[in-house]
Amino acid sequence: MAPVTPGIHHVTAIVGDPQRNADFYVGVLGLRFVKKTVNHDDTGTYHFYFGDGEGTPGTNITFFAWGEQGQRGTFGAGQTQTTAYLVDEDSLDYWADRLAAHDVEVTREERFDETVLGFEDPDGIGLELVAADAPSDATPWADSPVPEAHQLKGFYSVRLAVSEFGPTEEILTDVLGFEHEATDGGRRRYRSATGGPGSVVDLVETDQPRGRMGAGTVHHVAFEAADEATMREFREAYKQQEMKPSEVIDRKYFRALYAREPGGVLFELSTPGPGFAVDEDLDSLGTSLTLPEWLESDRDVIERQLLPFDGPSIPAEK
Repeated sequence: MAPVTPGIHHVTAIVGDPQRNADFYVGVLGLRFVKKTVNHDDTGTYHFYFGDGEGTPGTNITFFAWGEQGQRGTFGAGQTQTTAYLVDEDSLDYWADRLAAHDVEVTREERFDETVLGFEDPDGIGLELVAADAPSDATPWADSPVPEAHQLKGFYSVRLAVSEFGPTEEILTDVLGFEHEATDGGRRRYRSATGGPGSVVDLVETDQPRGRMGAGTVHHVAFEAADEATMREFREAYKQQEMKPSEVIDRKYFRALYAREPGGVLFELSTPGPGFAVDEDLDSLGTSLTLPEWLESDRDVIERQLLPFDGPSIPAEK
C-alpha cells in the first residue's frame, strides 16, 4: 500500500531582520520560540522555529533570516502563497482586534463555508487564521502573551500558486495521498486521506511568472512522513514521477527529503522525531544557540557571522 502523508509538518520562509521576525511571531502571534539554530546549508544565517508549547510537528513555522541587505523575493508561480493557522470560531474577533492593535491590516472573507482572517507578517509573508471544525495536536504555551483560549492551534492549510493545476495535483494525489475535496471559485481544495491536523492544501492558478526566492517568500512546505522507511517509499514514488528527490538528510530534529514538484513548489518530507528536546530541556527551548554535532567545532566562527539578535521581546499590550 502506498504511503500517505497525514499533513503539514512545517513551513519555512525567508525574512530580513531576525529581531523583527521573532518579535512578531512571539510578541504578536503568541507562538513559542522553540529553537534558535542556523541553516545547516548556510551557517552564517539563523534558522528560527516558532511553534506551540512543545514545538509539536504541524505547529512550527520556521525562518531563514537573511538580514536587511539580503535579496528580496518576488511572489509568483511555484510558490506557497499563504500559510493558514487553525483557531476557534470564538477567537476570530479577538484576533481581528489584536492584529489591528498591532497595526496589522486584516481582511475577512468566507471561503468553503469557513471564516478566514488574512494578513501579512512584517516581511510580507502571507498568513491566515481559519475558523474550522478541524483536529489539532497543539499544546498551549503557558507563557504566551495570547490567552490559552485564543492561541493558534497549529496549521490548517497552505495555499500553493501554480501556473496550471494538473502537474501539481498529480503529485498531491498520486504520490502524497491527498484527495480532491471541493472547488470554490478558482481555488481547488485537497485533503489528506487521513484527515488529521494540517491536512489541507489549496491550489490556485496564477498568470504571474515563476517566483523568485528571497526575503518575503516561502522557501518550502514540509509534509510529514511517519519514519525514514516511509520517506524512502515516497522517494521512490517521486522518482517514478520523474522528479529528482534529494537523499535523506539528517536535520538533527528530524530527517528530511526534498523534491521540487513540477509546478515549481519545493516540497520537503520530514519525520516527526526525534524532536526539539534532543539538545535542550523542554522548559528551556529556544534559549541558546544550538548546533548539530557536525558544526560544533565551528561554533566560534558561526557566532561571529550571525546578525545581532537579543531574543524575542513581548511588547506591552496596547
